[in-house]
Amino acid sequence: MDTAQPVIEARGLAKHFGRTKALDGLNLSVAAGEVHGFLGPNGAGKSTMLRILLGLIRPTAGSVRVFGLDPWADPEAVHRDVAYVPGDVSLWPNLSGGEVIDLLTGLRGGADENLRRELVEEFEFDPRKKARTYSRGNRQKVALIAAFARPARLYLLDEPSAGLDPVMDAVFRRQIERVTGDGATVLLSSHILSEVEQLCDRLTIIRSGVAVETGTLGELRHLQRTHFRVTGLSDGVRLAAVPGAHGLSITDGAAEFDADPSDLGAVLAAIAEPGVTGLSVAPPSLESLFLRHYSDGDSGGNSAGKGRSSEVR
Repeated sequence: MDTAQPVIEARGLAKHFGRTKALDGLNLSVAAGEVHGFLGPNGAGKSTMLRILLGLIRPTAGSVRVFGLDPWADPEAVHRDVAYVPGDVSLWPNLSGGEVIDLLTGLRGGADENLRRELVEEFEFDPRKKARTYSRGNRQKVALIAAFARPARLYLLDEPSAGLDPVMDAVFRRQIERVTGDGATVLLSSHILSEVEQLCDRLTIIRSGVAVETGTLGELRHLQRTHFRVTGLSDGVRLAAVPGAHGLSITDGAAEFDADPSDLGAVLAAIAEPGVTGLSVAPPSLESLFLRHYSDGDSGGNSAGKGRSSEVR
C-alpha cells in the first residue's frame, strides 16, 4: 500500500434522509497507520459515516474512498481488508458465542486460531454459551474478538468499548496498540474521552454532519481554556471581572475558573498577591475541548456549529 495515500478520504460528503441532513459536506482524511478519533454527540453523523465507509449506504453527494476504492461501487474489495465493530451488537440468539465468532471471521477468510484463543482468554470470554444469555458487555466481546482475531488493514470501531468494565477496556486498548504496531489503521468513534486521549494520534470533531475541527490533540488543546484553582486569595469574587476568566466558582476558600490563552497574562496578574497559599494549573482536557464545541451558550461552540470546518496544522 502506498502510505502517502490516505486510507480514508472523504470530500464534501453529504447524506440526506428526506429533509434530515445526517452529513452535510463532511471532509475527513485518515492516514495509514494512525488511530484517528471521530468525536461528536449523538446525531452528529458518526454512524452514518461509518456505514458509508462500509458501502452499506450510498452518499447523496461528495466523494469517499477507502484504500483508494469507492466502497459503494466495490464493497467486496473494501471489506476484504476491513474489520468493523458496532456500538450496539446484536447476535444470533441460538448460536453460541464461539459459533458467532467463527461466522464473522469466516466472512473475512477465517480467524488466526492462535490469536483467537489468546483473545478469548484475555477477554475472559466463555464461547460455549448461547448468545441470548450474554450481557451487553459479552456481546461486545464477541464483536471485538471477531474483529481482532484476523488481521485487517483498517479497523472501523463505533463505540467499541461500550459495556466493557475497566479491566476489559484495558484489554481493548492493548489490542489497539497491537494492531497499530503491526501497521493497521483505526478510525475510532467514541464518547469515552480518556480513551481518545490515550489512543488517538489525531481526531476530528463533528457536529451536525460537518467537521468543525481536525488535528492532533496537542494542536487542538492550544485553542482551549486553561483551568486554574487558587487558594488564599483575599477576594476571589473579583476574578469575575478579570477579562478572560470564565466559570468562576468559590468553594471552601478555593477559587476555580477557566482562562482563555490570550488572557493568561491578565489572569496571572490578578492572582499574584502575597496571601496566595496554593495554585494549580491544568492544561485543557479533551473533555473541555469537546464540550466547548457543543455548548449552545458559548460563542466558539456556536460558530463551530454553523459548519466552519477548519484544519489545524
